[in-house]
Amino acid sequence: MVITVPICLLLTVAGLAVYGRAEALGDARTTRAEVGLSLRVQALVHQLQRERGLTNGLLGGEKEYRTPLAATRKRVDTALRAMRTERDVEGVIQRHLRRLAAVRTAADRGTGGKGAADRTATLTFYTTAVDALNAVDPVADTMTRDDGQLRDGLAALRELAAAKESVALERGLLNGVFAEGAFHGREYLTFTEVRATRVAALARFRQVATAPQLASLKRAFATGDATRATAYERRAEAAADGSALRADAGIWWDAMTVLVDDLYAVQQTVGDDVRDRADDLSRGAELALAAYVLAGTLIATLVAGLAAFASRSLTLPLRTLAEAAHDVARHRLPSAVARIQQSPQDQVEFPEAPPLGGAAEIAEVAESLRQVELTALQLAAQQAGLRRNTTESLANLGRRNQNLVRRQLGLITRLERQELDPDALAELFELDHLATRMRRNAESLLVLAGQNPPRPTAAPADGLEVVQSAVAEVEQYPRVLIAAVEPVRVRGHAVADVAHLLAELLENGLTFSPPTERVEVHGWYEAEDDTYSFAVVDHGIGMSAADKERADARLSGAGEDAFLAAPTRFLGHLVVGRLAHRLGEGAKVHLFDTPGGGLSALLVLPGRLLAPAQPPQPPQPLSTTPPAPAVSALLNGFRAGVARAEARSTPRSTQGASS
Repeated sequence: MVITVPICLLLTVAGLAVYGRAEALGDARTTRAEVGLSLRVQALVHQLQRERGLTNGLLGGEKEYRTPLAATRKRVDTALRAMRTERDVEGVIQRHLRRLAAVRTAADRGTGGKGAADRTATLTFYTTAVDALNAVDPVADTMTRDDGQLRDGLAALRELAAAKESVALERGLLNGVFAEGAFHGREYLTFTEVRATRVAALARFRQVATAPQLASLKRAFATGDATRATAYERRAEAAADGSALRADAGIWWDAMTVLVDDLYAVQQTVGDDVRDRADDLSRGAELALAAYVLAGTLIATLVAGLAAFASRSLTLPLRTLAEAAHDVARHRLPSAVARIQQSPQDQVEFPEAPPLGGAAEIAEVAESLRQVELTALQLAAQQAGLRRNTTESLANLGRRNQNLVRRQLGLITRLERQELDPDALAELFELDHLATRMRRNAESLLVLAGQNPPRPTAAPADGLEVVQSAVAEVEQYPRVLIAAVEPVRVRGHAVADVAHLLAELLENGLTFSPPTERVEVHGWYEAEDDTYSFAVVDHGIGMSAADKERADARLSGAGEDAFLAAPTRFLGHLVVGRLAHRLGEGAKVHLFDTPGGGLSALLVLPGRLLAPAQPPQPPQPLSTTPPAPAVSALLNGFRAGVARAEARSTPRSTQGASS
């Protein structure tokens, strides 16, 4: 019975290893099939792009496009019939191409008369369908997560599809414009947006493409047709004021069609590379499965032999072996794993096992257990390194996103200053708000990864400005009511962290309260202990006492658990806890029940984070207006809750509650 447990463990590990390899083989085969589906989708997209350009030219007045348009429509219909059996694509076709016959009929009637087509609407119909097909990404992320080459290949394929769509859309758009002889409506703005999209997609493609793929792309843009297309683009750029365009639509179409076909050839080359990589992974998975099956068989044979050999040993050596195994499982192995996880990756040391006396049989089994221990320690070391690398990768991603969002905010600000149309300006403001929220998400990722977001504030800020900055970073900001915030100035180095912390608390309150209820923000100064408190009050679903205790433990910032091990719904709590911890001693966050239902969060800032009033003036209370009775009751409840929280011992590390 003593040797049964190690035997079962070894067999279980071998079985799980074989099962994992079999699962990896299935994933590799699935990935290969789905890469093929993606390439067939791009073949359909290529024909649709051609039909879109010919149709737009026909509607612009080029009647000679009818013959090539009819042939292109047949190729599109053939590709659509081939896609009817693909469940991932069938839904997209039903939603976005069910009106294809009606659009074609209207295009054949021309642009005048009843039932005729509108050139802009027709172009939008085809573009929407192409975008929907490009968005189909059936490839599972199991293999791409483990293989960087396959992941980069798929990314290059996606970015090249986006660039090719931009070129094809520009071909179709200007085909109609050149045929008609001038830009109308928003056509010139659409032209510039399509050009910008192409440039961005090609830049992203160059970041992940291989050298041969980059060379193929360079050749595609170096042909004489590409040069002629560029010259025609410059003519279009010069007609931004709506002036007449003297350009041969046929020459433009032929030149751009060659460029689109060349890009499609590059796309097929990239697709072949991706498919070849998927094939290699599939073959590798097959070999790995065979090796694991063989290793599993050998392990099972070895275990059976050890069991038969150990059965001849005496009871006393077996008891000694059992005690040694228990010591490994209960003491040595956990302590060694803890040391490994806390040590730098290049300073991992494996402990030496104490010698175990007894018969030769017992010594051999003890050595086998030692090998199991070393394997477990190696796995722990690999896991610790993986977690460190993952944290560093997430921090790097957060920094990249933060830099991009900062640049995006600067661009939006410049556009807002230049925009005179109220409707467009309102949309820019909404985009500005979305980018601000994206910046907070990137900073939250950096906070969780233990990084300092580079967003310093040199000068102190007024408490109301800090609250307003936090409100600007939440989605449902119109529901936030800044009830009463007494004057205070927060020191510059703490402004960004306090605003970020308040934004997380506001987001939590808005999420877990009815959409008709407001979330209130209060702020007041406590002269007795020289602190300033911000309260975020909601009237939502609240929390149970146990959930609230666990949430308080996370909000305290004292937990040592890595955020990678915490459930994702608690990340908001962890961000608040990290920010409170970073603000230093005296900064605290507590949760309290709101009178009448809901939950309230209290942020307490110590006096060292408060700046003197400017300009200098005699000391005076930050507010001389007594609060309303309802607010006074709320503040008294907060003060009593703070006293109870500080009277309790340090919260235990727990889990639970929603974020």
